[in-house]
Amino acid sequence: MVCRVKDGGRSMGLPMSYLIAYIAVLAVFGAIDAMWLSTMGPILYRPVLAEILAPNLRLAPAIAFYLMFPAGVVVFAVMPALRSGSIFSAFMLALLFGALAYATYDLTNYATLRVWTLQITILDIIYGAFASGVASTAAFILVRATKR
Repeated sequence: MVCRVKDGGRSMGLPMSYLIAYIAVLAVFGAIDAMWLSTMGPILYRPVLAEILAPNLRLAPAIAFYLMFPAGVVVFAVMPALRSGSIFSAFMLALLFGALAYATYDLTNYATLRVWTLQITILDIIYGAFASGVASTAAFILVRATKR
């Protein structure tokens, strides 16, 4: 049985929809995150967290995050939205997924690290939710466009 994505009578096989959505989320989220971290890193994070930051980026965990997180956005936001045909669902489900994922990280850090601030916690959760929503919406639009 092959699942299909709803689009006004047209359909696309599920594996291709997942792949297109995944690549779109990866690209859009990655670009947004690069802009956020390069802009906000020196302003928001480094002044507060300098004493606990690693001297150099640990590439393997960063790659793991950027490969895994888009899969979550696709599974929990993009694909359900494509099945329902709702771009609003794409944004809102990813907004929720991003908020929950970032809250797990930020609230744990706020609870356990003496230098972690409430300001970082709140801004990072809002950012994660918004970036996820934008990436999911872009993926939704791209998958729908490739079916035309």
